[in-house]
Amino acid sequence: MSDTPFLKRILLACSRGSSRLFRCNRGTGWIGKAERVARPTSVTLNPGDVLVRNARPLRAGLADGNGDLIGWVSREVRLEHVGQRWAVFASLEAKEGTGRMSDDQKNWRAQILAAGGIAAEVRSVEDAQRALADP
Repeated sequence: MSDTPFLKRILLACSRGSSRLFRCNRGTGWIGKAERVARPTSVTLNPGDVLVRNARPLRAGLADGNGDLIGWVSREVRLEHVGQRWAVFASLEAKEGTGRMSDDQKNWRAQILAAGGIAAEVRSVEDAQRALADP
């Protein structure tokens, strides 16, 4: 089952006001060399197959375990009676049902929290809103 509708609900609810979130995909694809064929060549392919010559993996995304949704929350910070707004990095890992975070995802969350950012596993729009709210 696709998690896209679930993620869209969170994006719509949490990308207003002081928060901005974006979908952050992570995955591996294949790239290779384009070759022009000068004479007939036989290759057996099945429907839906894709042939990539001299293939090598292309890893896309931020890092192993990055959150499904990343962005920032703008917060008011008081420094010596001067109000300023600062952006705080935010990363949400959205899980439905019984889904669990991988070790890479737990490590990502720990790193973001240790650096002063916002990171959470969320299972509903309300969880996401709570995670992004001022402490």
